[in-house]
Amino acid sequence: MVYTVTFNPSLDYVVAVDDFQLGMTNRTTSEQLYPGGKGINVSVILKHLGVESTALGFTAGFIGEEIRRNAQEIGVNASFIRIDKGNSRINLKLRTIEGTEINGRGPSIPVEKVHELLENLEQLQDGDVLVLAGSIPASIPDSIYRDILKRVAEKEIMTVVDATGDLLVNVLEYHPFLIKPNQHELEEIFQIQITERGEIVHYAKLLQEQGAKNVLVSMGGKGAILVAADGEVYDAAAPKGKLMNGVGAGDSMVAGFLSGWMAEHNYQHAFHMGVAAGSATAFSEYLAERDEVERVYHQIMKEDM
Repeated sequence: MVYTVTFNPSLDYVVAVDDFQLGMTNRTTSEQLYPGGKGINVSVILKHLGVESTALGFTAGFIGEEIRRNAQEIGVNASFIRIDKGNSRINLKLRTIEGTEINGRGPSIPVEKVHELLENLEQLQDGDVLVLAGSIPASIPDSIYRDILKRVAEKEIMTVVDATGDLLVNVLEYHPFLIKPNQHELEEIFQIQITERGEIVHYAKLLQEQGAKNVLVSMGGKGAILVAADGEVYDAAAPKGKLMNGVGAGDSMVAGFLSGWMAEHNYQHAFHMGVAAGSATAFSEYLAERDEVERVYHQIMKEDM
């Protein structure tokens, strides 16, 4: 079974506003509500690709109940721990101005609820897959991802971490199967500026030396690079298509990679599935459906021949 963890789930309110003006009343031309958070996004894409998963994390208040209801309506097995006080967050995404969003803070997570999650994760079995993705609330120590991997280290669990800064670097000693920094996050980790693809390979290999098995670096419109555990480097340009949605593309890449790896245990196939899923979501109104991913995958395979 695949388990995804989202510490700070959200209800994503995605709106389009024509001719947005500061200081004025603006009216939406379209709006959608989706369950959000990186781990949940991974679970949704996995569901679209035919892979079952259980989404773990914390929810609070009526917003939390709506997140749970929406996730289950999509077909995700939502098993969130209920927080008694506060509300889960609402994130506002302004689709018509790319990259513009306002993200809520979310509830404070009591220590006993964190312990409950850790105890639940200790029930994972050999062969399970654990995905830790996204930011954490201020009430949770930034060692939490490391603490989780330490607890499951004695089991044969495939671990995936998609996080930034110390959240990511601190887990490397526990040899996660996959990490997925984007180019900007790679630059932040090493405090450098990357201008060439060869530099991405160099710094991804440094993360391997620190413990990561596979390093998948997303580069937006410039494609992606995988430095794999078998010593190979896989490089793909971004597939051609119209950018519709930047939300969840990186999470889709993680899910696509996982589904590809679980299907064939082949790094090249997994990489192409990751790039296809990430790009298909970027070309979609929401997280890509299976047929959209398969269409982009075939495009990648034709260009790779």
